Amino acid sequence: MEIKFYNSLTNKIEEFKPIKEGEVSIYVCGPTVYNFPHIGNIRPVVFFDTLRKFLEAVGYKVTYISNFTDVDDKIINKAQEEKITEKELTDYYINEYLKTLDDFHVKRASENPRVSEYMNQIITYINELVEKGSAYVNDGEVFFDVLSDKKYGELSKINLDDLINGARIDVNEKKKSPLDFLLWKDTKVGIKWNSPWGEGRPGWHTECCVMIHSIFKGKIDIHGGGSDLKFPHHENEIAQSEAHDGNALANFWIHNAMMNINGDKMSKSLGNVILAKDAVKEYGANLTRLLLLNAPYRSIIDFSDESLQNNRAILNKIEFVIKQSNLLLNLNKIDLDGDAIKINPFLEALSNDMNIPNGITYLLDLIKESNIEIRKKDRNLNVIASNFYTINKILYILGIEVPYRKFDDDEIALYNQYMEAKANKNFELSDSLRDELIKKGLL
Repeated sequence: MEIKFYNSLTNKIEEFKPIKEGEVSIYVCGPTVYNFPHIGNIRPVVFFDTLRKFLEAVGYKVTYISNFTDVDDKIINKAQEEKITEKELTDYYINEYLKTLDDFHVKRASENPRVSEYMNQIITYINELVEKGSAYVNDGEVFFDVLSDKKYGELSKINLDDLINGARIDVNEKKKSPLDFLLWKDTKVGIKWNSPWGEGRPGWHTECCVMIHSIFKGKIDIHGGGSDLKFPHHENEIAQSEAHDGNALANFWIHNAMMNINGDKMSKSLGNVILAKDAVKEYGANLTRLLLLNAPYRSIIDFSDESLQNNRAILNKIEFVIKQSNLLLNLNKIDLDGDAIKINPFLEALSNDMNIPNGITYLLDLIKESNIEIRKKDRNLNVIASNFYTINKILYILGIEVPYRKFDDDEIALYNQYMEAKANKNFELSDSLRDELIKKGLL
């Protein structure tokens, strides 16, 4: 199967071929852990979780790394406000974040490195950039010399002259150029480490490329994240990697677009921020996750009543066919686990730059086929079974969990009693048995 992804570095859809045959290395930028994640933070988490499960489904061994930024000014400020240590604060929010990922049926990463655990490697990396002439020291701080990188802007396609003239560059008298970015910050407040340049802490842009360098020992297949990270974060990662190792850090840079809430950009000032944990309580993980996935990943999506309603209708169809198929397979003593022999069209859709909406369209085709078969008197149980196996495999890749289970003999007998009472028009008994079956989750 040929797999193609849109590469943000080249702005082209390209065939994906891993660096090492049969294996894929992925790094996705994780959260700065000082607060609960909102629903916009979860879109990249859900998307890259699905991408990972797709690659595993087609046979790759995937090493999936997503970090925790546990060193940051926002963390220090909040810890001081709450009169606790930075570690106490970050430990709490890391645990809450992992709970949220579990709620959203996200497969745990191969590793979740913390910035604080890589401080020696970060200091060494920065020092090597200084030795190579790509960074310089000024009054206890270290800056990357952007003008030393002739390729700078290759990811974001930003013009350096526009940057210099724009208002997005911080004014700092220690910098040789307003474009230069901080690698090591001199600090007197909060958590800090000793370094050759004095006490301080690292700049954000250095942390991820050091962890990739340390864990993977070289260039990786895929670096992912939200499109808001493309500049300056990912651009600055590339610049450091080019200077340190002579490569762009990853073969593929994949970015998902942002999301709106009822047509407006999500922001605290508008009061429309939805925390991920609240979305799970209000709408359920399956519906929220389906909404986040059922749109082109490079397009802005709208979290609205209309999109919730449209995806709820799809989820209802999924839940109905699973329950009905589960019932029939149990009554006919057919195994609930089998090979997903019809999954290839779904995988083909995802192999075309993760076209998940097309994959969901195929899922709905399978559901329709099953429902037609279920309604027949001379139904083909082989069709229902093979569709059931395939639908469940698709749902696993999408991260949608619809429970089903094997019935015991007493439950099957109870259902047969219900059908007999119904056929004999013993409505009082059939209603009573039906209530019992619903209570047990069999109907």
